[in-house]
Amino acid sequence: MTLATAPAAKKTTYAPLELFDTDRLLDADERDIAATVRKFVETRLKPNIEDWYESATLPKELAKEFGDLGVLGMHLDGYGCAGTNAVSYGLACLELEAGDSGFRSFVSVQGSLSMFSIHRYGSDEQKNEWLPRLAAGDAVGCFGLTEPDFGSNPAGMRTRARRDGSDWVLNGTKMWITNGNLADVATVWAQTDDGIRGFLVPTDTPGFTANAIHRKLSLRASVTSELVLDNVRLPASAQLPDARGLSAPLSCLNEARFGIVFGALGAARDSLETTIAYAQSREVFDKPLTNYQLTQEKLANMTLELGKGLLLAIHLGRIKDADGVRPDQVSLGKLNNVREAIAIARECRTLLGGSGITLEYSPLRHANNLESVLTYEGTSEMHLLSIGKALTGVAAFR
Repeated sequence: MTLATAPAAKKTTYAPLELFDTDRLLDADERDIAATVRKFVETRLKPNIEDWYESATLPKELAKEFGDLGVLGMHLDGYGCAGTNAVSYGLACLELEAGDSGFRSFVSVQGSLSMFSIHRYGSDEQKNEWLPRLAAGDAVGCFGLTEPDFGSNPAGMRTRARRDGSDWVLNGTKMWITNGNLADVATVWAQTDDGIRGFLVPTDTPGFTANAIHRKLSLRASVTSELVLDNVRLPASAQLPDARGLSAPLSCLNEARFGIVFGALGAARDSLETTIAYAQSREVFDKPLTNYQLTQEKLANMTLELGKGLLLAIHLGRIKDADGVRPDQVSLGKLNNVREAIAIARECRTLLGGSGITLEYSPLRHANNLESVLTYEGTSEMHLLSIGKALTGVAAFR
């Protein structure tokens, strides 16, 4: 006699991204990487983020934990780096930013700015000295390009490197530098008689000072610093030999922007998932908040923009892994996904009501962080103009 088996119960509710079935666009390794990082975020980072955000701290020991996780410079080859594809790196950024933008910022600056600048433009000696330590989290790096008066226009930087015999002497100030007070080495960009050049500056070099920026309303679980270089003397070997002109630091920024294309969606996803869970249990006029048409309209619209953003991110990742993605294409992704992510976080806050202004719920924290993400690695205005230039051939930046 054969016993009949009952048919599997049909699923009636879905997580926002399940509606898009985006997992079928990923291979097994990509899904495994995302799941591994998500588990680390859920078990190690999320239980502590409220305290770290409120106290405006990011423990330096997390660098080693990120190194053990394998996410530092994970898209680079050799020197202890994992050598993953771009989509895997993007998915790791998404999961990290679902915890907090500060976590993704640390990993982005370490891997896509500090490590990438050394990997792409450094000498063999520089690569061997720094990349294994940075990949393992045994050292922390930062990237000094932005200055107090020169953010969107880095070509006007005032930091100067001059020759003194065989040495270089650097003077200037860099501003809004993530990881500055944690860093063991800084990639610093400076004007020379031969154009803009990059230098590796160990942070214990005499004349180098990192001043933490306090009283932030955004990216509180992230270290942001001013770098001051006062007659910092470096040997000739400190110069990045293959970095010539502004295109070098801009190529590094393009790497970091790519991570943001995915990362911002993590903040949006976490905001939306948090809000759905809240709305299912919150009763208003004797029924759950989810039972109202206005609530469902908001949730549906936010899910639509989140899914569209992830489809765009995966598509750009596939282009990057195949033929290389252009800067204007990354601008499309960064502009759209950060803009939509901050709108989602803000809308989610409204559904949470008064509870939404507390650290118990993530959307307002994400929205505050995304105010910084909207600005750094290129403001929305600059990305609009990058897209406009691609469409018209006219550089309307001035």
